[in-house]
Amino acid sequence: MSAAVSPPATYDQTLPMLCGWESSIEELSSFDEPVFLERSNLDLNSLSAGFAIALHMHQPTIPAGPEGKLIGHLQYMFEHHYEGDNHNAGPFAYCYARMGDFIPELVSQGCNPRVMLDYSGNLLWGLQQMGRDDILDKLRGITCDPRYQTHVEWLGTFWGHAVAAATPLPDIKLHIRAWQHQFASIFGLEALKRVRGFSLPEMQLPNHPDALYTLVKTLKETGYRWVMVQEHTVEILTGEGIQQPHLPHRLVARNSHGDTVSITALIKTQGSDTKLIGQMQPYYEAKTLGKMPLGNKSIPPLVSQISDGENGGVMMNEFPGAFKRAWHESRHEHTVTGINGTEYLELLAAAGITESDFPNCQAKDQHKLWQALDGNITPEQVGDAISNLAEQNTRFTGGSWTNDRSWVDGYANVIDPIERLSASFHQAIAAVPASKQAYLALNANYRQALLHNLILQTSCFRYWGQGQWTDYAQTIYQRGYEFVDRGFV
Repeated sequence: MSAAVSPPATYDQTLPMLCGWESSIEELSSFDEPVFLERSNLDLNSLSAGFAIALHMHQPTIPAGPEGKLIGHLQYMFEHHYEGDNHNAGPFAYCYARMGDFIPELVSQGCNPRVMLDYSGNLLWGLQQMGRDDILDKLRGITCDPRYQTHVEWLGTFWGHAVAAATPLPDIKLHIRAWQHQFASIFGLEALKRVRGFSLPEMQLPNHPDALYTLVKTLKETGYRWVMVQEHTVEILTGEGIQQPHLPHRLVARNSHGDTVSITALIKTQGSDTKLIGQMQPYYEAKTLGKMPLGNKSIPPLVSQISDGENGGVMMNEFPGAFKRAWHESRHEHTVTGINGTEYLELLAAAGITESDFPNCQAKDQHKLWQALDGNITPEQVGDAISNLAEQNTRFTGGSWTNDRSWVDGYANVIDPIERLSASFHQAIAAVPASKQAYLALNANYRQALLHNLILQTSCFRYWGQGQWTDYAQTIYQRGYEFVDRGFV
């Protein structure tokens, strides 16, 4: 098995591993060889359709331990068993571990399962803080043991479960790199090399041109080859909805200077996420599909779906049986099977189909912006067009799991501290002499400030409304600012 990477001797072991291995991780980012193709036991030509499921796992970090210590919310649930639905702490913990049981069991029974896993950095650190090696060891087994590497694919994400539209642009890369550090500290650099797909927290895709461009450009720079997006957060370039959601798309991002960048997108179809995954609907939908034309070839479509892996009775209680049953049933299928995202794209590439063959898409409502500009793309023109469109109730923040929630409006008491702390954090970095910039990761104030900056941006501090959760955000902001104020030299 791949060994986890050890932090430097000077690193505070009570903190998550968020930085310090940049050069090693950057080397992995430039690695462009297939990572699942040689291991794959699937024949693309014999398939009529495939399905891909992903499980999203998250618990926020909150200042609710002894004397306000930062702890994971799962720990808080265990320690406050009779508050709300905290009685689910035990079942939740098992949900985080159970793929470590299910995958080996199914493989030993002759099945060919597939699953993609998306764990926030907050959750991974919270499990480490709790000493839950029982959970982490099960995850290591299916991540690092070669017998299971075909069956399990990890998806990268933002460390602090931040929604992209409300994340200061300089912090997007910090979240992505921090998660890569966290993952490597548990599973090793060899395992990180196989992380090629990306899962957006809350499935939130920004539609502001500069935010989307920064996101896509950063994903490419940090080694990601594809991103999963929600069907109703994207459109084809003429503004209509996605016509072929079961085919890979090329997500095009253009900024306010007219620069463009693109990345492959797998499209998560609409629907009740936990019910669709909980009852393995993607498998049964794939059985109704046949090959589809793409370019001058015909390929098996992919039904892609993601949901929370632990929330709700369906996922806690119904999913295990449905998951196992689907893989046993599919043993007898010759034309429909599960395929993880990167495996699917690598099989397509081996057949001569690449991103340039995929239909183009962009973030929802961007066609209105580009039509209003009529080719005159400058930051000033873009800003004016966005203001005019806002008066017509077209806003440029982006969609998420559902379009009835704003991650910005009504949360000035969280958004303003996020922006202030981020700005102060980057000003403190800029104040460090160039000769010492390479040693920032060794500075205790920098590591604490980075941690608090990332945690403050966690979506939960807005998702749960005003009150205790926004108070948590204020506490994190104040502590983070104290570390920034001390400087990083």
